[in-house]
Amino acid sequence: MKWNALYIIANLAKVDVENRFDDIFYKYYDLLDTEYMVTVANVVGNSGKIAKAKPHLTQKITKELLKTENLTRKLHLTQECKNVILGHAILALDVYFDQIENKDDVVSFVKRQLSNTRNVTRTKAEKFLEKWMLS
Repeated sequence: MKWNALYIIANLAKVDVENRFDDIFYKYYDLLDTEYMVTVANVVGNSGKIAKAKPHLTQKITKELLKTENLTRKLHLTQECKNVILGHAILALDVYFDQIENKDDVVSFVKRQLSNTRNVTRTKAEKFLEKWMLS
């Protein structure tokens, strides 16, 4: 149910005229510190749509996504899980990259993933950099 709730909250962001998401921002992104990959992946994966719906939160969301590189490994959050999440972060950042003020931090983050041990994540990094002509 938690994963469905994360998805629903992200989808409601575009009609949130009272900015209720702003009130739960940290509660939502605190879930990046849970030990379950799917929970973290859902937060990360939904971040692009939230940033598009709430452009005033772009920098805060970006800061949270960049933290995924330093997630603490846990019982249910292995290095390979982190690699999957990093790929999700690249895709989310791609959704709203045009809104980001400090693109250098994002570009550096993505470039570091060019040496990721997960092929799929490396490919996502390559495509991101090709798309934004930053490689």
